[in-house]
Amino acid sequence: MPYENELNFFRKILNNYRIHSCLITKDDKNYRNADQGLRDFLGMQEDYDQLFCTPHETLKEKTIYKITDSFFCNYIFIILPKEDDKSPMVTFIAGPYIDIELSQKMIMEMAERNSFSSNIVSQIQKYYSNIPVYTDKDTILSLFNALGEILWGSTDNFTFQSISMIYNNQYFPKIVKNFDTKNDNALLAMQMLERRYEGENKLLQAVSQGMTHQADQILSKSSTLMLEMRTSDPVRNIKNYSIIVNTLLRKATEQGGVHPLYIDGVSTDFAKRIELIKSVEEGVSMHHEMIDRYCRLVKNHSMKKLSPLVQKAIALVDFDITADLTLSRQAEILNVNASYLSTLFKKEMGTTLTEYVTKKRIEHASFLLISTNLQVQTIAQNCGIYDVNYFTKMFKKYTGKTPKEHRENSGKF
Repeated sequence: MPYENELNFFRKILNNYRIHSCLITKDDKNYRNADQGLRDFLGMQEDYDQLFCTPHETLKEKTIYKITDSFFCNYIFIILPKEDDKSPMVTFIAGPYIDIELSQKMIMEMAERNSFSSNIVSQIQKYYSNIPVYTDKDTILSLFNALGEILWGSTDNFTFQSISMIYNNQYFPKIVKNFDTKNDNALLAMQMLERRYEGENKLLQAVSQGMTHQADQILSKSSTLMLEMRTSDPVRNIKNYSIIVNTLLRKATEQGGVHPLYIDGVSTDFAKRIELIKSVEEGVSMHHEMIDRYCRLVKNHSMKKLSPLVQKAIALVDFDITADLTLSRQAEILNVNASYLSTLFKKEMGTTLTEYVTKKRIEHASFLLISTNLQVQTIAQNCGIYDVNYFTKMFKKYTGKTPKEHRENSGKF
């Protein structure tokens, strides 16, 4: 195909959106998992032919079809241009994805139309939790509009057509499978849980590395139905899910080498705010904020490459800059030999513990001089240096300016 490279690139873009795609010809069976196993689970194998083989008989060329099946899932069908008359007809199929936020009421009504039993409904809800949701319909259609221009050269050369099978009674297939055993439910549940855990693991890995953009993308591709709808209240559901997200991100941040000292305050803040969530949208927005803050913790405070002893020494400094942070005192608190602590700290940090403490105190003093009107003596005490003359001497040594000069040059009086 002359457009093969462009098509492969386009499929990679869809994959980033968590939208599966495949190429099928009339006689192959690649479409049998196009719906991620739903119809196999429901015993609706003949429905594959009705939904996924139809393009070879009824759909037209130079048309992009958006087909919504009876389960609210969308698929894009495109009859690809032939290279020559001898080439087989190839259909490009992308999906499933959902472009509406499904409520429990909608799912129950769909189940009633299909005469599904309650145990089947619970498994279908798990299925929905792994289907990407894009309520901004223009985003997905714009992608396929770009593909149409690649295939046919201009928007004037092709058309869009939408087909909905949601309320088409003639379309609804009969359930032919007997659901008397628990094994029927187990297979789909296992597949859905595996996909959900795979997505969560990718998210946690990105956060543990401080990769904000990647983690945010992974979260954006996740459905708000990723967690089961355990109650009829969507706000309670998003609160429950937010509690889980906060816990997972907290643990990922710790795995990224951040001491619990830095994590606990952030985690506690979100825990309090979660109970104040008033809408699903507010909850989703908070998830993105969580990712940003936890990733920043990894970027700013990761000590993954440091030994546990040096990590604890640094945490002591950050916990209270005004405390007695001399080498002897820290060694006493950490219950180790002072000489050993000093040697290990210098080896891993490239500076002595005393120099590290002083540098941190001067950095904090610089911040207070610029951001407050506190007297220099007060600032010195808030940095753990109680001799103002010694403080002034050390400040000038590290910055090249006296505290007064530093404040004046910053425009703070």
